[in-house]
Amino acid sequence: MRAPARSAAKWPARSVLPVLVAASSILTGLSALARPGARPPAGFRILDSGFIVPAPSFASSHASTIVETPSGLVAAWFGGTGEGAPDVGIWLSRGAGRTWLAPMEVATGVAAGDSRRYPCWNPVLFRRRSGELLLFYKVGPAPASWWGMLKTSADDGRTWSEARRLPAGILGPIKNKPVELPDGTLLCGSSAEDGGWRVRMEWTRDPAGAWSRGADLNDPPAVSAIQPALLRFPNGILQALCRSKQGVLMETWGKTADPSAWTRLAPTRLPNPDSGIDAVTLADGRAVLVYNPLKEGRGILDVAYSLDGREWLPACRLEDEPGKEYSYPAVIQTRDGRLHVTYTWRRTRIKHVVLDPGVPPK
Repeated sequence: MRAPARSAAKWPARSVLPVLVAASSILTGLSALARPGARPPAGFRILDSGFIVPAPSFASSHASTIVETPSGLVAAWFGGTGEGAPDVGIWLSRGAGRTWLAPMEVATGVAAGDSRRYPCWNPVLFRRRSGELLLFYKVGPAPASWWGMLKTSADDGRTWSEARRLPAGILGPIKNKPVELPDGTLLCGSSAEDGGWRVRMEWTRDPAGAWSRGADLNDPPAVSAIQPALLRFPNGILQALCRSKQGVLMETWGKTADPSAWTRLAPTRLPNPDSGIDAVTLADGRAVLVYNPLKEGRGILDVAYSLDGREWLPACRLEDEPGKEYSYPAVIQTRDGRLHVTYTWRRTRIKHVVLDPGVPPK
């Protein structure tokens, strides 16, 4: 399937001034994000922020995920002495109004019949239309050799099933939430890191049963990408934005009618410093992206929005401190219309920010 074409109109000479004026307006909007107290464009506004666990009992927290349930918000992340350490497990906290309950460790890398404990990685929470809450995560000594795991909850994350290992060759959603298609198929943006970074799609009607896997959508090292974030557009169009080693986000386009048919990865104009992203389609149709808008470093974390997935505009700046790390965001829209973003704050804590996305531009 071909991706929607990018326009390449030829401008007559008399149109140069309006173009320069428009460019100046965009630059003004970008610079406004850095001014303390400045109201961001498109009505985006920070309403609240804080740490899910102000003083964790472990040194390192990373790779958060968040979901809304009828009982409130649920967030998870991996935590321990440091990424890749054997004591790193999946920790989870449930929202209680403006505060969060004490976290509990809901998964470890202890395998049945194996005395060794492996590190856990990249949890992904997702609530199906049926009400079942899913927790995907990875276990293994390193991303090149990890395997996919699944737990389920019928009570909004209070209790969890025994861990199940996903079928051989299936990793599930690598970092970002899946999309539930109209027919109930769960479409997961997945990727592999053995033999180079490769993006692919995986899908299933029954996460505890049979899965299908699509072809790789890129050829490393020419294009090395992982961790797709899925977006929906009208007429069943899907887009995945991916982290890459090429200095920009990569994209691929598909359709809900055929989860196996996707375009080859192609570069966007959005910078990426080899860092995770997340994205969500709002109820009003806008696409929202949370990312590090840099070629290098993770000291700035921004929110951007788009009406078509091709042209992105700045919406809000969450962090701006060069030399520090603010990374691996997760973003959802709750039933009240607000956006909730969680992300790694200096590798020590998980921060939670609540945003008002305003109204779409006319």
